Amino acid sequence: MNKRLRRSRERKIAGVCGGIAEYFGLDPTIIRLVWLFAVLFYGSGVLAYIVCWIVIPD
Repeated sequence: MNKRLRRSRERKIAGVCGGIAEYFGLDPTIIRLVWLFAVLFYGSGVLAYIVCWIVIPD
């Protein structure tokens, strides 16, 4: 099986969370909640999201 990390076509903003969820076989809502937690409590989530948006292919 050839798994590749890609941004999702079913996207809310940029498809980063959906792509990560597809790669790991999880529900995108779980990934979005984890990302929201990182943004609210650590502040690094926004920067990480922007980096992933640039680095992960479409």
